[in-house]
Amino acid sequence: MTDTNSPDLKAGVPLEHIADGAILSGQIDGEDALLLRQGDAFYAIGAQCTHYHAALADGLICGHALHCPMHHSQFDIRDGSALCAPALDDLPSWRTEQVDGRVFARERIVAAPRSRKNAPLDDVVIIGGGGAGLAAAEKLRREGYEGRLTMLSADVDPPYDRPNLSKDFLAGTAQADWMPLKPDEWYREQRIDLRLNTRVEAIDVAARRLRVAGGPACSFGALLLATGADPVPIVVPGAAEGQILSLRSFDDSRSIVARAASARSALVIGASFIGLEVAASLRGRGLEVHVVAPDAVPMQRVLGPEVGAFVRDLHMSHGVTFHLGTTVARVDGKRATLADGTVIEVDLIVAGVGVRPSVALAEQAGLAVDRGVSVDAYLQTSAPGIFAAGDIARWPDPHSGERIRVEHWALAQRQGQVAAMNMLGRRQLFDISPFFWSQHYDVAIQYVGHAERWDAIEIDGSPSARDCSAGYRQGGRVLAVATIGRDLASLRAERELENTVAPGQPASI
Repeated sequence: MTDTNSPDLKAGVPLEHIADGAILSGQIDGEDALLLRQGDAFYAIGAQCTHYHAALADGLICGHALHCPMHHSQFDIRDGSALCAPALDDLPSWRTEQVDGRVFARERIVAAPRSRKNAPLDDVVIIGGGGAGLAAAEKLRREGYEGRLTMLSADVDPPYDRPNLSKDFLAGTAQADWMPLKPDEWYREQRIDLRLNTRVEAIDVAARRLRVAGGPACSFGALLLATGADPVPIVVPGAAEGQILSLRSFDDSRSIVARAASARSALVIGASFIGLEVAASLRGRGLEVHVVAPDAVPMQRVLGPEVGAFVRDLHMSHGVTFHLGTTVARVDGKRATLADGTVIEVDLIVAGVGVRPSVALAEQAGLAVDRGVSVDAYLQTSAPGIFAAGDIARWPDPHSGERIRVEHWALAQRQGQVAAMNMLGRRQLFDISPFFWSQHYDVAIQYVGHAERWDAIEIDGSPSARDCSAGYRQGGRVLAVATIGRDLASLRAERELENTVAPGQPASI
């Protein structure tokens, strides 16, 4: 919404009204814009992030990058270009000029086609139609790659906004046509051959060819494996085939929505982030919701006992009933019997007990695999010219000093972008700190870093007041930070973590 009280940047602003390093919100021809100052240089760019339209005036400037406070996208303040996922679209930008002690933003800049010096490359193939695959394809074209580009996706839908499957779309506050990451015409304009419902059966590394189910073989010069992960199957005695739903794809979310339309009550198996987001979304649809999990406190292994207890209490305040420290022993029709003897009458059952990386293709191809596809610091697998990104990739993390695999949406996209750069010969290290967000009703939790274990948690503020920061420490080092209601603190923690390497790790790999 346009703020009619914002200064008209086209009419000019006195130089003394914007301090060095400051961000001034204004308008240009009725469009919300920001005027930013760095020394004697001024820049004018759009005011809302192109991802979820967060107010960038509340973000953080580091060098020439403006970091979005909501989901940590980054934009170049000099021309508005998107630098880092999850935002994939540029901001508008305007030329500025200084006249008689005032700075003006008038002429809108039309981005010129970019020309980059890339390594010789043809026939890039991406296996996977998720966030990593789409971000890699977009980055390749953005960086000037002109060769053949093919995406082979087993999904029936074009790449979509996966986080919304358990959030707004499932809750009924986002329409189906909001979900695609790019419109159909974008693939045509970018000359991307997107093949849906297509399964790759085998990779011939030596011949640089793929065997495709029901179709012709596909050759490649460079290959990105972005096959993602599959839900961990759950078997409950007595449950009918297809009775227990999982949530991984757009089709899965549509199936849950369809069943929820005639349901009065739901059982969510597992208190993972996905499980609890499903619980919140189904409560938003008015269903009675029960959550069953073996944990004593939801999310304790990720967030610790205090923040985990806050998440539990938040859901309880919205009417969710928890059955913790137990499991589902049997399902008979609509009757679910728990291991502790409790019986629940439910119309809908959704399992959210985790996922497993889809590494079958990598194993078949003889690539190095270690609870995921092993990659180096440039996201290249054990086979030259074959890269991996997203939920399947296990990489050497310089910040923790360990080889880690992380199942985060924004991280998958960022790995896709870096893999694309390295296909082009840029030799860009993947040294980005993991980041994810989780939405529960009107509360967002942001988490930066990676802490599989810790020996201390330092909490500043109060989770119950929805204003806190929790630092997860191991041996005195902060490995990760979770925040509630402190977006700017999350951005600063991300920058601090990315500027820190583990003891014994080189400053650059």
